[in-house]
Amino acid sequence: MKKLQLYIFATAIASTLVGCSLNQEPISTPTELTEGSQTDTTTAVLKDKAAAENQLTNLYQLFRNRQEHSHLDYLLIGETHSDNAYAGTTGAEVVPYETNSIDASNSVLSRDWSRYLEDIAQANVLINGSEQLKNKGTISDSEYHLYKAQGEIFRAIQMFVMARLWGSFPVITSIAKTITSSNIDEVYPTYYPPRSSQEDCYKQIVADLTDAEQYAPDFKSSDRTLMTKTVAQALLAKVYAEKPLQDYNKVIEYADKVRATSGLALEDDFSTLWGYDSDKKDCVKRNTSEGILEAHWNAGSSNWESWMYGRCLEDYDYYFSWAKWITPSRDLINDFTKEGDTTRLKETVVYYACKWSNYYPSTHYAFMYKLRSGYNNEYKLRLADIILIEAEAYAYQGNLAKAAELVNIIRHRAKLANLTSDKTSSKDAMIEAVLHERRLELALEGERWFDLVRNGKVEEYLNGLDKRDSGRLAQKKQFDENSYLLPIPQTALDENTNLIQNPGY
Repeated sequence: MKKLQLYIFATAIASTLVGCSLNQEPISTPTELTEGSQTDTTTAVLKDKAAAENQLTNLYQLFRNRQEHSHLDYLLIGETHSDNAYAGTTGAEVVPYETNSIDASNSVLSRDWSRYLEDIAQANVLINGSEQLKNKGTISDSEYHLYKAQGEIFRAIQMFVMARLWGSFPVITSIAKTITSSNIDEVYPTYYPPRSSQEDCYKQIVADLTDAEQYAPDFKSSDRTLMTKTVAQALLAKVYAEKPLQDYNKVIEYADKVRATSGLALEDDFSTLWGYDSDKKDCVKRNTSEGILEAHWNAGSSNWESWMYGRCLEDYDYYFSWAKWITPSRDLINDFTKEGDTTRLKETVVYYACKWSNYYPSTHYAFMYKLRSGYNNEYKLRLADIILIEAEAYAYQGNLAKAAELVNIIRHRAKLANLTSDKTSSKDAMIEAVLHERRLELALEGERWFDLVRNGKVEEYLNGLDKRDSGRLAQKKQFDENSYLLPIPQTALDENTNLIQNPGY
């Protein structure tokens, strides 16, 4: 009966799908395959070069505008599910990340799984469609590679997050065929595939980025929003640092390529990255010297996320009547204070009076400050992250002097002294020093949880955290080896019986 219903649905819409419609909402709930234009062996995915250009534009718009899963939820998981932040507000969708009580029913995970797959599907439309156009002679080989490379970077970004969150996922790189009465037995199973192996997931990510490094646009200092060769290199440095690969020579190789990129350098002043110009009602600077991949919002199209974390400075009281997400933790603030790091602390945490007292007294309440207006940049990749991931690789290789040199570059910008000898005298101490520096430099940017997972520090740092941090909600269960991956959403398991839940859930 299910096959028949799907057949009726597919044949009903097949006659209405011509090429790729770029501005429509999904026709139905996406499966693990795609929400892009369905195709049989003769129907084009993209009609012509103009459709390819439109789909490329669509990917860039998705990258900037679909922030609920790709930034808001990324910060929730990366910061609240670690020692950097409290949930900030109440509710079953956010509190479990603070209390370590996440289960498969969590609505955040449900939307994230679906939306990352939707984004991958949109990349597949560009990648597969441009290949068809090349084969028909509609576009040149160079145009094909340019479209494909940017689609591959976009796809790799989504796949990398899925790999970090869930370990593996169904690797889908093609467009679904339309189901007909003659092919239903062949095609139907492709709509509900099982998860690929973790090895195959990372293999696909590396393959996409390796190809993109050859053919993506060159890095452009005047526009840091582009998916360039340098973006591919930076992502490869981060991907090779992850546990399933952990090839430190590759991390260093790609990080060195990034650092050698002309026009890319740390901003002299850390505040330039985050500052808001109240006279211009704009961020201090777009296309910052260290931005590898940025998302920008201009006058008239501000980012709604700013009022999710605190005050949006362009409209001081806008939506400031309810508790905000991702409240900086006392543990994080204490780490800044013990380090004497006022430079980064004042750009990361701000205090306002408010009407609630969930975690701090309402008269002096801490808020995240790294997205303080609707016009501030969001940094998808920035140079400081890559310098420190390279330092991590050197530390694990035992090259303590080189690791310390890189960490000190970051510390100097923060007006801090070089690492002391007790931090650089052993491999274990140096690894801890890098992890500590990443915490302060990248605080509230979504990296902390993934840093702890990658370094095998989850149990050590997070078990008993509620006893060390007086403001934290009680931990519901201990972190263990099954905590490193999050549960596959129940909604996905219900839709696709070929998916298998992660251990421990």
